[in-house]
Formats: sequence, structure tokens, C-alpha cells
Amino acid sequence: MDRWLGDGGMPLIATVGASFDAYGVDGEDLGWVEGAFGPTGAACNPHGIVQAGVHALLLDAAMNFAINAALAGRDRTRATLELKVETMRPALRDGEYRLRGDVVRMARQVAYGEATVRDAEGQLISRSTGTFLLHRESDGGGRG
Repeated sequence: MDRWLGDGGMPLIATVGASFDAYGVDGEDLGWVEGAFGPTGAACNPHGIVQAGVHALLLDAAMNFAINAALAGRDRTRATLELKVETMRPALRDGEYRLRGDVVRMARQVAYGEATVRDAEGQLISRSTGTFLLHRESDGGGRG
């Protein structure tokens, strides 16, 4: 998983000013990831406010990373089945924010995650929940 630190394997994440810097598995074998977000102009509308789609991109990626951190062997997320994103406060160009993604529940074929963006004071900027289809190596590619 270390190779996915930084842009998570998606150059678009770095383009908007985000990076992942730590991940792990908690005591319940559920994964987590943390990262930084300093919005670039590419992430913002002409008024310097981060566009909601950028929040969705980063929150979705954080949940995927957290899930993959908890999966063994060649098991991986296959697709995002459902994604809900809420923005509560504006994120501003050149601000400093923290990303966090967590696995809420891991089942055989799907995983459930949640992710947040918080400002330097810890205030909630945006949050997301999602449902993800899993590819399990042991079940022939995750079909059925």
C-alpha cells in the first residue's frame, strides 16, 4: 500500500492539491487513511471555493484507500456502488485541510466507508458515506 501514498495512484488527486500520508488497520481489522488537502486553483471555482465534485473525488478516494488498506492479498475495491457527499462549509484555495477515510463495515462482497474533510481547527468541511463492490481473489474475480 505504500506505493499509493501521495496521489493514491491518481494524478488528479495531486493536481487538486491533495495527498495521502498515512494508513493502517484498527483493532477491528477495519482500515483507515489520512491525508492533506491544500486546494489548488484547479480545485476551485473562479471565487476560490473548492467545487463540490472535488470533495466527492477526494472523499471517494479516501474511502477506497481505507478499504484497500484492510483487504488481504490481491483483494481490492472494484467499484463505487453508492456515494453521498455533504458540504457544510466552504473549503478555500490555498487553505489547509485534513482528509480522513474509514471503513465502517466489511462484508464478503461489499464494504461501507465514511470520509471527512476538516479544517485546521477540526471543523467539519465535508463528509461522505459510500458503498463499494469488492473483488475477492478467492471467488474468481468478485462476480456472482
